[in-house]
Amino acid sequence: MLRPRFIFLGAGAVGGFYGALLARAGFDVAFVARGAHLEAIRERGLSLAGACGDFTVRVAAEADPRALAPADVLVVAVKSYDNASALTLLPRLMSGSTVVLTLQNGVDSAGEVAAIVGEEAVIAGATYVATAIESPGVIRQTGTHRRIVLGECFRPGAQVSDRVHTIAAALTAADIQAEPAADVRPALWEKFIYLAPFAAFTGGSRLPIGPLWADADCRAAFLQAVDEVAAVARASGIKIPDDLTRRVEGYAAALPSTTRSSLLIDLSQGRRIEIESLAGSVIRRGRAIGVPTPMMQALYAVLKPHAGGSPADPPRP
Repeated sequence: MLRPRFIFLGAGAVGGFYGALLARAGFDVAFVARGAHLEAIRERGLSLAGACGDFTVRVAAEADPRALAPADVLVVAVKSYDNASALTLLPRLMSGSTVVLTLQNGVDSAGEVAAIVGEEAVIAGATYVATAIESPGVIRQTGTHRRIVLGECFRPGAQVSDRVHTIAAALTAADIQAEPAADVRPALWEKFIYLAPFAAFTGGSRLPIGPLWADADCRAAFLQAVDEVAAVARASGIKIPDDLTRRVEGYAAALPSTTRSSLLIDLSQGRRIEIESLAGSVIRRGRAIGVPTPMMQALYAVLKPHAGGSPADPPRP
C-alpha cells in the first residue's frame, strides 16, 4: 500500500473535501454518492473553493459500489444517521487487505463499522474541518483547519502501526494535517466531549455560539454538559486530561460568534440531525455505567423530536 487507492463512502462536506485534496495530489480517488451531487460530479467534476485553493478534479463517482474496484483505504464519511443502510455497502468495496477509516462524528462509529467488516479492518479518525456543500458538485471550505488524528482503536499498541503511518503519509502529501496515533480513542473522546454539548446547545437554542457564550447561565450550563461527557469518558476507561474542561472553555471562547454546529445547520434546513450519535450516545453510555448526565438528557429530549427532519419553517397551528 505504497500509494493507496481511496474510496469515500459519502462525497459530502467532509468526504468530498478530503477526497478532492487527495485527487489533486494525484491519488486514485473514487466516491460512492447519490442524487444531484453525484450527477454534478459526473458531469462537471468535484470542485473545492476556499483556503486550500479553488480547483476542480475529475473523479469516479457511482451510486452502485459494485461499479468500483476495491479500495486500499475505504473512508466512511456519511452522516451517522445513514449507517443502517450505508454501512451494508462496505463489503462490496473491499478486498482482503482493505483498511476502513471512519471519520464520522461521535464515538460509536468504529464499533458500528466493525460489526459489518470486523475489527481487524477498522481504524478511526477524529477530524477537524469547516466545510459545506455550496451547490451540487461544489464544496466550500469555510475555515482553514483540515486536521485528522487517526489511529488504531481496537488493537492500540505502544507505537503507531505501519498502516496508520502509510495512510497518514498519503494524507500529508495531499496537504491534509494528519496526526498518526498509536491509540486514537482519547482523541475521539476529546472531540466528542466538546462536540456533543456544542451541537446540543446550538441546536436546542437555534443560536450560534456567540449569544450562548455571552450569557453567564448558558455558559455555565454548557460547561456542566462538558463535565458530564468527560465523566462518562473517564468511567469508560478513557484517559482524559484533567484540564480538558478548561481547554474546551478556552476553545469555545475563541470561536467566531457566528459559529454554528453542523447539527444546527441541518436542523435549520429541515434535514435529519445526528442527535443519536451525539447526545443520544452520551445518555445511553451514561446509563449503562451509572454516570448521571442530566444536562445532556434535557438537551436530548428537546432535540429528539427533530431527529428525522422537519420543514425548516413549520406551519403555525
